Amino acid sequence: MDVLDGTIDAMRSALASAEISARELTQGYLERVAAIDRAGPSLNAVIELGPQALTQAEACDRERAEGRALGPLHGIPVMLKDNIDTADGTSTTAGSLALDGNRAARDAALVARLRAAGAVVLGKTNLSEWAFFRSTRGCSGWSSRGGQTRNPYALDRNPSGSSSGSAVAVSAGLCAAAVGTETDGSIVSPASANGVVGMKPTLGLVSRTGIIPVARSQDTAGPLARSVADAALLLAVMSGPDPADAATTAVPAGTAADLTRWLDPGALRGARLGVARDCFGRHEGADAVAEAALEVMRGLGAEVVDGVEVGYERMRSAPEDELFAIEMRAGIDGYLAEHPLAPVRNLAEVVAFNVAHAERVMPYFRQELLERAIETGEVDPAVHARIRAACRRAGGRDGIDRALEAHRLDAIVAPSTVPAWVIDPIDGDRKLGGCARPAAMAGYPHVSVPAGFVHGLPVGVSFFAGAASDGRLLGYAYAFERAAGARRPPTFAEHAA
Repeated sequence: MDVLDGTIDAMRSALASAEISARELTQGYLERVAAIDRAGPSLNAVIELGPQALTQAEACDRERAEGRALGPLHGIPVMLKDNIDTADGTSTTAGSLALDGNRAARDAALVARLRAAGAVVLGKTNLSEWAFFRSTRGCSGWSSRGGQTRNPYALDRNPSGSSSGSAVAVSAGLCAAAVGTETDGSIVSPASANGVVGMKPTLGLVSRTGIIPVARSQDTAGPLARSVADAALLLAVMSGPDPADAATTAVPAGTAADLTRWLDPGALRGARLGVARDCFGRHEGADAVAEAALEVMRGLGAEVVDGVEVGYERMRSAPEDELFAIEMRAGIDGYLAEHPLAPVRNLAEVVAFNVAHAERVMPYFRQELLERAIETGEVDPAVHARIRAACRRAGGRDGIDRALEAHRLDAIVAPSTVPAWVIDPIDGDRKLGGCARPAAMAGYPHVSVPAGFVHGLPVGVSFFAGAASDGRLLGYAYAFERAAGARRPPTFAEHAA
C-alpha cells in the first residue's frame, strides 16, 4: 500500500480483493511507526500504541472471510488524539503525566461508532498538553507525557496544535486517518501546517462524551485525513445523536447523512465565496498561496467576492479566555469524577501534581492557565451564560452570519494559517495567526485543505460558513482539492527550504 498518499477507498479495494489483509495493513503501519516515529526522523507523533490493534485486525479478516456485514471502515487503521477515551488498555491523558494510567472503562461515543464501522484503533497520538490550555507560553506539540512532536516537512518546525500528533501521523503515513479535537484552531491549524485535510464540524455533530474537555461551549472532535473524501467518510461514521451529549440533539436532522454525497468535482460551479480579507496579512507567503487558490476556484466556476470581513479583529475583545477559564475547571472535575482509575481526582490535584513534579512537567513553561481556571471558581450561571452568548454572537451573528448575509455568500474563504514556525519550547510559539476563531466561537463548521507551499512548508486554505453547512463545505473543499492537487508527501527535511 502507498502509505504516504494512499486513500481509504484504495485500502478498502485492496482489502476486498484480498490484495492485502487487515492484519498485514495494520502490521505495516506498526512497522512504519517504529521506523519513522520512534526511529528515523523521530517525529514523536504517537504517544501509545493500541495493545489490541492486531487482534482487532485479525477479527476483521475473519469477519470478511465469513461473509459477515462489513462497515465502511472495516479493517482500516486509525489513530485517536490522546484526550479521547478508549477501553482497550491505553491511557487517556491529554498529554499530562498527572493522568498517566487513566484507563477508561468504556470507549468514547465516537470511538464506539468507529469500531462499529470496523475501524482498527491503532493507537493514541501526542498533542499540546491539555489541548494547549496550560500556559500562555506553551509550545505546540509538546506534552510532559509525550515530548515534542515534529513537523514532517521540516523537523525543526512546529507541527502546530493542539491535534499535533494526529495531523503528523496522517501526513507521515503512520495511519490511514486520525481523529483530532478543536476548541479554537486545534484541528484546522495543524492540518494546514502538516499538509493534510482537517475538518472542524458543526458543534454537536460529533458527540463529546468520553473526551477530556477544555470548554464544552466550543469543544468538538473532527477528522484529519490525506484527502477530503477520507475526511468526509470518517466524519460521517463518527457523527450522530448521543443521549449523553445534549448538543448532538440540537443539530438539524440529516446534517451528517451521507456526507460523501456532497463530493462533486463541480461543487464550486456557481458558488458565491467571500474572501475574508481581515484574515489575510499575517504572512505574505500564505497570502500568495491563498490568492493562487482563489484563481483555481474562479476557474472552477465560483463567484469570488472580495473585500469581505468577518470581524476577526473585533473578536479579539470577545471574552473567550474567560469562557475557557470558567468551563475548564468544571469540565475536568466532571470528567475525572467519572474516571475512578485516574490518579488525580480534580483540576486542583493536577496543578499540585505538576508542582510536585515540576522538573518533568514544567521544564520550559508553567501552568498559569490551569491555575487561573481554579482561581475563577464557581461563576454565577447568568454570568456564564452572558459570556458564552457574547462569544457565540461575536463569531456567529456579528461575524460569519453578518458577512454571509451582507454579501449573499455560500461560504467564506481565507488562508488557514501561516507556515510552520520554528520549535521553541523556551519562549513558546511564534503564532502570527489564522482564521480559526470565528467558526470556533460560533460553533460552525470549518475545513482546511492543502493549497500550496512556502519554502517547502505546507499551507492550507479554509472554507467556513454557517451551522450545519458541513456537507456543502466538504463539497467545495473536494472540488478545490481535485483541481489544485496541491498536497505532496513530506520529505522529513532537517530544515525549511
